[in-house]
Amino acid sequence: MEDLRIGVIGLGLRTNLALSAHRPGKGSVVAALCDSDPAVLKRQAEKFEADILTEDYRELLDRKDIDAVIVMTPDDTHERIAVEALEAGKAVYLEKPLHITVEGCDNILRTAKRTGTRLYVGHNMRHMGVVRLMRDIIQKGVIGEPKTVWVRHFVSYGGDYYFKDWHADRTRTTGLLLQKAAHDLDVIHWLAGGYTTRVNALGDLMLYGDLPRREPGTPRPDGWLREFEWPPTERRNLNHVVDVEDVSVMNMRLDNGVIAAYQQCHFSPDYVRNYTVIGTEGRLENFGDGPGDTVKVWNTGPTSYRDDCDIAYKVPDAQGSHGGADTGIIAEFNRFVRGGGVTDTSPVAARMSVAAGYMATMSLRDGGMPYDVPPLDPELIAYFERGQV
Repeated sequence: MEDLRIGVIGLGLRTNLALSAHRPGKGSVVAALCDSDPAVLKRQAEKFEADILTEDYRELLDRKDIDAVIVMTPDDTHERIAVEALEAGKAVYLEKPLHITVEGCDNILRTAKRTGTRLYVGHNMRHMGVVRLMRDIIQKGVIGEPKTVWVRHFVSYGGDYYFKDWHADRTRTTGLLLQKAAHDLDVIHWLAGGYTTRVNALGDLMLYGDLPRREPGTPRPDGWLREFEWPPTERRNLNHVVDVEDVSVMNMRLDNGVIAAYQQCHFSPDYVRNYTVIGTEGRLENFGDGPGDTVKVWNTGPTSYRDDCDIAYKVPDAQGSHGGADTGIIAEFNRFVRGGGVTDTSPVAARMSVAAGYMATMSLRDGGMPYDVPPLDPELIAYFERGQV
C-alpha cells in the first residue's frame, strides 16, 4: 500500500501532529509544507523530507500529487481554508475547534456534504487514554446511567500559551470558553451520550487584563514557551490585544437530560483536567490525566469519602505526544481517508462543542443570561453519522 501524500498547512504549536503523520513506508508521508512565515517554514522543513514548500496554501490545493491536507492554522481561518480544500477535493484533517462561530461550522459541514470530500476534525482527546478509559467504564455500566458530569480545567501555562499570541484576541477565537474548552465540551458530550441544548455562563478577565503587553507587530520574546514566569502576575510580553476571559464557569443541559458543568482557570499553579461523572449506581473521577495515572470508581455506599475507592483503574501506557493521542488520531485519519466510514471523532460532535462554547461565551458576556444552542440540520447529522457516504 502506497503512503498517503499529505500537505500540512500551518506549522505552529501543533507541528508535533504533523510529525506523527510523517511515517514514510508506514502509511503516510508529509510531502508538502505551507506556512505564511518564511522563517517558520524554513525552520520546520528541517524536521521533514518534504520536497514542496510554499507560503500559499492554494498551491497545495492545486497539486494532483497531494492526497490530503492537515490544517493547523489559527482558528479564524478554519472556515475559509477548509471550504477551499474540500472544494478542491482534498481530504481534510481540520484541527479543533471546527471554527469560531456556529455559522462557520455549519458552512464547513454543508460544503463537505455537497462536495462529497472527506472531512475529519482533530478532537484528539477522544484518543487519549484517560478519556477512552472513562468512556469504557461508563459503557460497561460500572456507575450505572450517567446523570451529571463536572469538569475542572486547571491551566497553569495559560498566560503563556493563550495570552502571548492571537489566542488572546476574541476576533481570532471568540473566546477561550470556545477555543480551549472545545476539547472538554466534546468529551463531556461523548461520556454523557448527548449534546448540549441550553447553557449559561459567567466569566471575567481577572488577571491578565492589566499585565504589560507588547506593541503591535512586536515578535514574541525569545524563550517563549520555554521560560515561564511565576507567579502569574509577573508575566510580561502579552499580546497587544487581550480581551478574552481568563476565568469561566459554564452550566449545560444536554438533550438526554444530563446536567453538566465546566470550569476553566488560566493562572493555576498546575495543569490538569479533572473529570467527575456521577451515574445512577456510582461515580468516577480521574486523578491525573496522563499515562500511568488513575481513574477511581465508587459504586458501593452510602459512606463517607474513601480514598481507596471501590475500583481503581490505571490509565494505560502510551507513546507519543498528548499521551499517545496524536499517534492514534493520525492512524484513524489515514484509515478514514482510504476507506471512509464512521470514526471515533465526529464532525457533528465538533460542531456541537463549538456551538455550546459559542453560546456560553455569549451568555457570560450577557451577565449569565441562558442561551439555547442552535440545532443542526438533520440531513447533515444523518450524512456524517453514516460515515460521509
